[in-house]
Amino acid sequence: MRYFNCLWICLLLAAPVVAQQKSPAHSAKSVVAAPAKAETSPSLPTEETVNAFLRQMFGYDSSLSWKIAEIRPSDAAGLAKITVIVSSPQGQQVSVLYVTSDGEHALSGELIPFGVRPFDADRKQLEKGITGPSRGPAKAPATIVEFSDLQCPHCKEAQPILEKLMGEEPNVRLVFQNFPLAIPSHDWAAKGAAYADCVGVASSDAFWKFIHDVYDAQTVITAANADEKLTALAGQAGVKGADMATCAAQPDTTARVQQSVALGKAVKITGTPTLFVNGRKIENVSGIPYDVFKKLVDFAIKDAGDQQTGAK
Repeated sequence: MRYFNCLWICLLLAAPVVAQQKSPAHSAKSVVAAPAKAETSPSLPTEETVNAFLRQMFGYDSSLSWKIAEIRPSDAAGLAKITVIVSSPQGQQVSVLYVTSDGEHALSGELIPFGVRPFDADRKQLEKGITGPSRGPAKAPATIVEFSDLQCPHCKEAQPILEKLMGEEPNVRLVFQNFPLAIPSHDWAAKGAAYADCVGVASSDAFWKFIHDVYDAQTVITAANADEKLTALAGQAGVKGADMATCAAQPDTTARVQQSVALGKAVKITGTPTLFVNGRKIENVSGIPYDVFKKLVDFAIKDAGDQQTGAK
């Protein structure tokens, strides 16, 4: 994630470069939301225009390729939202662009909420929708909701940080929500999410050991051996592995995972890991100093207390 954030910032601040004769391959099967509207509304750029823009931005490097995942109106009036999956030797990253209605300017990154209580809308939506395993006091003043993908290396990096925080801070509740990324390089992520869901339903204690062990084994799990590895890891976590394998293949399990993914999309997640601390979104927690993260959590605890007492 850090690589691509820097890449977008550098490229969008620099003058455009001319594409090479052989531009990086992009998918002919790019998915564009509401194509009919894209053709009739001047506020939405066409797929052809977006691909031409991306050729100009990335054409200098033949190791980069992309796929347009979505073109749609953004939640902010006058801006189109374009979601692109960029691939490089370092991996894949979901990146978002916002384009002005005149089609003349774009900005990268994320639109953030604004106002006196900017995070309350996401906090309330999450409170209503979270269903994943949790640890910590049910009525803790601060709730961290983690959307994660068991095949995601950055999610693995985030776990020691969360473990440290939970060991130091008794006034925090941590909730895990599955968010397997639907990208080619994450070819066993959905299966991992299904096993995690089943283990979580069977035993909360086993769940936290299971995801820890899956992250530790991440590099040796493949699409071909995922069932074997995940079944064994579930058994080691303290539940019956064979039962978890049966559960993971059930439609009800898939539905629960998709419900979790839908919740993540509703709060505008584009990558993993993404945390919400009382509704405040934090992406790539391993990329910020631990003391800064701890201060954000401590502030959320204090702010929740102030809200209850009416203090300002």
